Amino acid sequence: MEGAKEDFLRRFGDDYGYPNALKNIDEMRSTEFKRLEGLTYLDHAGATLYSEAQLEAIFRDLSTKVYGNPHSQSDSSQATSDVISEARQQVLTYFNASPKDYKCLFTSGVTGALKLVGETFPWSSESCYMYTLENHNSVLGIREYALDLGATVLAVDIEEVEHLRGPKQSIHILKHSTQRRSEANSPREIQNGKCSGNSYNLFAFPSECNFSGKKFPLELVNIIKGYAGRRIGDSLQCRGSWLVLIDAAKGCATEPPDLARYPADFVTCSFYKMFGYPTGLGVLIVRNEAARLLNKKYFSGGTVSASIADIDFVKKRENIEQLFEDGTVSFLDIASIRHGFHIINRLTMLSIARHTASLATYTRNKMLELKHGNGLKLCLLYGRTVEKANPSNVGPTITFNLKRSDGSWFGYREVEKLASLSSIQLRTGCFCNPGACAKFLGLSHLDLLSNLEDGHVCWDDADVLHGKPTGAVRISFGYMSTFEDAEKFLTFLMTSFITKTSMLKVLYPSEAKANAFTDVRWRQLDGGVRLKSITIYPIKSCGGFSVSCWPLVNSGLKYDREWLLRGSNGEILTQKKVPRLCHIHTFVDLEQESLHLESQFCKDTLQISLQKDLSSSLLEEMNVYGERYLVHMYGNEVNEWFARAISLPCTFVRCASSMHRSCVRKADNRLCRDVQSQLNFTNEAQFLLISEGSLNDLNDRLRLNSQECVTEHGRPQIVDAMRFRPNLVISGAEAYVEDNWETVHIGKAQFSSLGGCNRCQMINIDQESGEVQKSKEPLATLASYRRVQGKILFGILLRYESPVSGDVEDSSDEEEHWLEVGQKVYSSLIISSASLQMENNHTL
Repeated sequence: MEGAKEDFLRRFGDDYGYPNALKNIDEMRSTEFKRLEGLTYLDHAGATLYSEAQLEAIFRDLSTKVYGNPHSQSDSSQATSDVISEARQQVLTYFNASPKDYKCLFTSGVTGALKLVGETFPWSSESCYMYTLENHNSVLGIREYALDLGATVLAVDIEEVEHLRGPKQSIHILKHSTQRRSEANSPREIQNGKCSGNSYNLFAFPSECNFSGKKFPLELVNIIKGYAGRRIGDSLQCRGSWLVLIDAAKGCATEPPDLARYPADFVTCSFYKMFGYPTGLGVLIVRNEAARLLNKKYFSGGTVSASIADIDFVKKRENIEQLFEDGTVSFLDIASIRHGFHIINRLTMLSIARHTASLATYTRNKMLELKHGNGLKLCLLYGRTVEKANPSNVGPTITFNLKRSDGSWFGYREVEKLASLSSIQLRTGCFCNPGACAKFLGLSHLDLLSNLEDGHVCWDDADVLHGKPTGAVRISFGYMSTFEDAEKFLTFLMTSFITKTSMLKVLYPSEAKANAFTDVRWRQLDGGVRLKSITIYPIKSCGGFSVSCWPLVNSGLKYDREWLLRGSNGEILTQKKVPRLCHIHTFVDLEQESLHLESQFCKDTLQISLQKDLSSSLLEEMNVYGERYLVHMYGNEVNEWFARAISLPCTFVRCASSMHRSCVRKADNRLCRDVQSQLNFTNEAQFLLISEGSLNDLNDRLRLNSQECVTEHGRPQIVDAMRFRPNLVISGAEAYVEDNWETVHIGKAQFSSLGGCNRCQMINIDQESGEVQKSKEPLATLASYRRVQGKILFGILLRYESPVSGDVEDSSDEEEHWLEVGQKVYSSLIISSASLQMENNHTL
């Protein structure tokens, strides 16, 4: 890294690191952002970080002064009013806005500011609301007010306009479909794309796109205002005045609009985007002339000079701030923003812009150079240019997707998961900017509707559908970002995603059949593979117990995952949410037909009969991860015991019957419903099998990575099979031979393999201590060599092929089989003459 930093400083040394400030970037990070040690934070477009010095100044201020409600004349109220007035002036100064021309209104955030414009704007049937396609949902939402009152709405693409100068300025606009609402309150007709009469129109654009980082030229303000009554490009010709709204939520952190040069009518910004704290406080900067056009109907405390309760009389205040700020403003948050501005002013906006631009330019250019071993590029960057970016027209934001060496996509959720394992925080999805997302990803209206029909919604895991990404990955730099942050991210890309040589993927039997391998043959395992342990987990996510033998039923191991705990809001409680669940120890006594429960946090042992009162207990329908179950409910005494055990209110339930079948994997690795077996409260399948040979290989790799994977005593971290919560552990098999099993015989019982088990952060929880491992192991090591199509696989899922005659729901004719430790394990498997390796096995 030293050589890379030297090269970086030779190019960007004059811009990077605040060389003229009291503290350079390294000193700032070590003294004011100590909590970032070991963490790379790259989501400053979502929320930048507050400094520890900033918080100390805020707490010192609040602990030494008394701020009262400003709607009074007391000394404490006057102190608050003075602080609010000072804050308004700081905001106006930041945007170079004269208080003679502009007013600063405090809102609940940028969304609140935009909503205020939308609900008070003088819409009419002859108004037009036009906005750039690349806008946040909060800007798009204004159209609901416009459409409801009969206005015309139009989304547009604006091509490069910063080069347009001269007396006859024009804008090249790519027009999208005109939106009108037939049931609008003020219906009207448009003839030949024209609307007549005087009206007020609104044009909205972001100073910087929060998806791509593209900066929109602020000259748009003057150009649009010059189009009163004239046709704009090929779009509607709307008479009347044009007002302009700038959403500066993203751009204000590095380049606030200069309102003296570009006199927009409305500008919105948010403080947590600028300096991290406070959240929930935004600003609407409004021109005085524009404020007088707004029609605010609602009145509240602080907005009226007088009102009479029992007749229709109210006298609203003339002062713009008092008229539009409902109720008591968040005055303690407002008092804190001056300490954020102190940091910004100390560093200067020019230095912050140059610092963040240097990091983004360096990272962007390096990403464009990354290639797989076969020459295909790894990164597809979205934005204004596909070449090396010019920092003058793009912000410190990089949005991209990654491609495999075969041209297929890495899903953004896979990137996010692996980044988290590398202690890198970034953002994925569409970032509430549907227009930019669809534009850059090439998603048509049909694509979007098809994805929705397939169940895809914001924030889910469906990151690639029909061969196209549904979102992207975004990194963004802030004023406290460092070269080391950028370099760690680039190293992460190189080590986690670049395939250095052409490699084949591990294929499960169903996949192998669908692919024409030339030398595929079947053979049986040698007789040395045996069942080493059997573990039952009666309660989902709670501790299990080991047995030497155990009966099989149609749903798997008898009583396995037959119970679960439900939170007070109906959510399913797991160790990922409640690690203390692993301290609940369970045991089922088959002879006494009872479930025994212990916890170090409960004095008494809880014993529950498996048969008593089942027929008369309350039945309820319950949704568990999208599937419906009928469940038995337990009384207060049982629920209170569990509440003490996990320190949370909860409800204990037992599966009475499931209304779905178990899952099997198709050749494309998607899930489909099976009709041959049932599930209790398991996620995917009845059984999880772990091979001791595979576990030994994993521990060997953890030892090699011992610098990171150590215990509190400094010894290399070793994981046992129970970390993965398997039902079955086998010994005597070669490492990962189970990947290619299709059928498994243990004793007289037969099982079908459903493929690999996709692992998550839960395996990083130590089952004895209930603590999440700081090293994020063993998942991080598994991710380095056990990754297939975004999944981190370890162990295989099995379905019991129950010898049932007749209806699968009726187990009365079932021939009972028992599993017993020591039984031989036989399996049929597919072997190819090709060397089957896990995807991205380049790290070995």
